[in-house]
Amino acid sequence: MSYILQNGRVVLGKRLVTMDIRVADGRISAMGVHLPVGTEDRVLECTGKVVTPGLVDLHVHLRDPGATAKETIGTGTMAAAHGGFTTVGAMPNVTPVPDDADSVAALRGRNCREGHVRVYQYASITRNRAAGQLVDFDAVAQAGAFAVSNDGSGIQDAATMYAAMRGAAKAGLPLAAHVEDDGLKNGGVLNAGPRAQALGVPGVYHVVETAQLARDLALAQATGVHYHVCHVLTATGVDLIRRAKAAGVNVTAEVTPHHLLLTDNDIPDGPDAVNYKMNPPLRTMRDQQALIAGLLDGTIDCIATDHAPHTAAEKAQGLLRAPNGIVGSETAFSTLYTRLVRGQDAPFTLTQLVRWMSSAPAAAFGLPVGQLVPGAAADLSVFDVEHPYTVKAADFYSRGHNSPFLGWTVYGATVATIVAGKLVYAREGVQA
Repeated sequence: MSYILQNGRVVLGKRLVTMDIRVADGRISAMGVHLPVGTEDRVLECTGKVVTPGLVDLHVHLRDPGATAKETIGTGTMAAAHGGFTTVGAMPNVTPVPDDADSVAALRGRNCREGHVRVYQYASITRNRAAGQLVDFDAVAQAGAFAVSNDGSGIQDAATMYAAMRGAAKAGLPLAAHVEDDGLKNGGVLNAGPRAQALGVPGVYHVVETAQLARDLALAQATGVHYHVCHVLTATGVDLIRRAKAAGVNVTAEVTPHHLLLTDNDIPDGPDAVNYKMNPPLRTMRDQQALIAGLLDGTIDCIATDHAPHTAAEKAQGLLRAPNGIVGSETAFSTLYTRLVRGQDAPFTLTQLVRWMSSAPAAAFGLPVGQLVPGAAADLSVFDVEHPYTVKAADFYSRGHNSPFLGWTVYGATVATIVAGKLVYAREGVQA
């Protein structure tokens, strides 16, 4: 199947250029003005729409196998496509954990068969994501893991992390770290401050992140591993990464949409507060401004959703007992575009946002995606940035509806998502 995307406002680096794109045999075969339409071409009219490289998300939780009431490979990747993502990185906190060559290969096979977008699979750092035995890094790399992570849990023992970094570096695998010192957490639920006090729950102090991050950056410098910081959050954490980069440490970092858009002051009273509970927690406006500055100066490399679906029953348990996490695949682009590109005194441009959500994460991990040039893989996303819509749970493809953005009026609805030349999502009414 071949497509002609006609008259779209195409994001080319720092420019927006009105042109056509021809897709054939899974590749971008031509780009230009008024491309000829062949008899076998299907036309996707994109006048007034923005066409971008397919978005890339390094951090999603597909919950499959082991927790398919929350999400499956099929629903999670369809949610990604609905949000304009053509590539996702699947975290290993599933059951069983992909912690050896056979389990990694088996899960990669399922991702390929059941996924609607490209899925890169993480292996864990330790066996069963538990303290103690490290995985065989060479074996999981040969089985196709693109990186290792124990996301959801910080590596508590420094010697274990040092050995893991040495092993990952030798195998050529990025190590993506959830930085959290359990000994400093003290049962905290929300950011330590007035809002946690008002809601009657224990607080999480900034040092939970920064103490372990400082340790890891020193170990990364000693080992030379590609060290990737998951969901960096605090102003001090951003400064630590900035200093480490200046010192030549091979470190990259991601930030989530919810931490860019919300602070702990946004957490409401009542039952909806659970949809603002995540780990790491929403912090202060000072931290939020540091995250924005970190993206703008290159300290933070990219945006990743940390898409974390849960069932309604789990989230209904209240702030103390409800699990951490929110869904993000289907709202990331539109909420960020609306508030941080289109909004009054918005700090970002459209082309910056697209880069942080496509080519930048791909480049950070050396993935052959996120490019919009002739010959590249035909992964493209089309967005309507002119007409508003309301975020509704009923419109989600994800099984999880745990989002703080329900009811928001936003711009940037996904019109179409193409993966390897295949139209995997099209908004109702779109003809092609």
